[in-house]
Amino acid sequence: MDLRHLAARAVARAGALRARIRRIERREMVAFGRWIENTNNLLHLSILLIIPVLIAVVTLISNSVSTLSFLLFPPLASGSYTLFSDPEGRYASPVKFVVALTVGALCGLVAVGFTGWAYGTTGTVLVHPSSAALAIFLAGVTTWLLDVEAPSAFSTALLTLVTGDVNPEEYVVSIFFASVVIAIAFTVWREQFYERRAEYLYGTVRGDDHVLVPMRGEAATQTAFFAARLAAAHSAGKVVLLDVLPPEATTGGDADTGAAADTTAGGELDTDADASVERLESCAHKLRTQLGVPVEVAVARGDPLTATTEAAANTNSDLVVVPYEEDRGLLSDYIRGLFGGTYDTVAFRSTGETYRWRRILVLVSRPGDAAHAMIDFATRLAGKTGSVSVTTCISSEVERRPAESKLANLVETADGNIETRVARSDVTDFITSNAATYDLVVLGSSGDRSPASRFISPPTFERIREIDCDVSVFDRGH
Repeated sequence: MDLRHLAARAVARAGALRARIRRIERREMVAFGRWIENTNNLLHLSILLIIPVLIAVVTLISNSVSTLSFLLFPPLASGSYTLFSDPEGRYASPVKFVVALTVGALCGLVAVGFTGWAYGTTGTVLVHPSSAALAIFLAGVTTWLLDVEAPSAFSTALLTLVTGDVNPEEYVVSIFFASVVIAIAFTVWREQFYERRAEYLYGTVRGDDHVLVPMRGEAATQTAFFAARLAAAHSAGKVVLLDVLPPEATTGGDADTGAAADTTAGGELDTDADASVERLESCAHKLRTQLGVPVEVAVARGDPLTATTEAAANTNSDLVVVPYEEDRGLLSDYIRGLFGGTYDTVAFRSTGETYRWRRILVLVSRPGDAAHAMIDFATRLAGKTGSVSVTTCISSEVERRPAESKLANLVETADGNIETRVARSDVTDFITSNAATYDLVVLGSSGDRSPASRFISPPTFERIREIDCDVSVFDRGH
């Protein structure tokens, strides 16, 4: 009996350990997914994984073909880094990459021939100074005239002068074929993965189409329309309107602590629930007829935060859109509970009767999954006829170019009419000055900042209470 008891305890502990390991693995995978959504991180990882493999392939070929020189590898490695580190940049043309390396090697070959003709065979391993000067001069002139200037062209021009036992002509040919291999690999990677990375990596592009809307406060209807326009942008979009009744509203004294009640199930609901369903159905009818998006209604009872998260799970929702709430000048406990929770959450602050958002300002401070999600939501709302301005604020002019590069990486995977702006201004002052020209301002929740940081400098959305447009505050779920 004792042995069976010990065995059962051992099995239980092993199962608990296995479950904990799986939770850790899932958490780490989610963290890695968020990390790689940053384009700079994706490029660095691609460089670390792809370039060594390509160089290994060229090395394998070099080892099997004795006429190939190891001097192939320095220009190939540097040129490959130039391609993969900036796939949309000045040197990111596969054709220019091949032509530049080959032309550089040809210029070196011409320099070798000219030096041999002018000075004869020196019989030494030293490179004649005039050969080096002529090779660099020819490479500069030729690549300039052909518009294929690249740093790696100058390295192949010089390396052709020191090919050792390999004939310079063979080195030129090997440079051409090796660079073609690199160019083909880069083209496949860029077209099949990098330019389509939004499909593979950015969660909101593939999801966030089942939207739960807790119908709270005076702006509930506007919030429902806002959520419905987000959902309508995806073919599988759906909206669930939720009302949460207090526990004491139940009959018989038994409080339902949050399970969503499907109004089509035919179960008997109390008077408060009947009134709630009627209100929800009235709003749902407007959404269906005006936007053509599927809408369901649900009623839950119990603690509002618990009921909302359970309803999101029961209705298979992946985004919660809730009216913005404050309590004594601070974000309400309900919104705080949703922010940092399991689900992506948008707190929507309405300033009027707007049901259509065509001009949208997106404020981003750093690249990452939250920034991509905010841009994705903005393009959904703006549609084909609207416009989106993705903006970041800087404090000094030296930050401008990195900021422009950051915004370019963020918006290049998004569709629609999008502009980027870099403003040398305090973010609060910028929003206050420009909000009147937009229908909606989209901000992050600052959830990645520490409590101390938020205490010293409150989140931007808490500092822009008096602006003349709607505000959407996005928090990435965990």
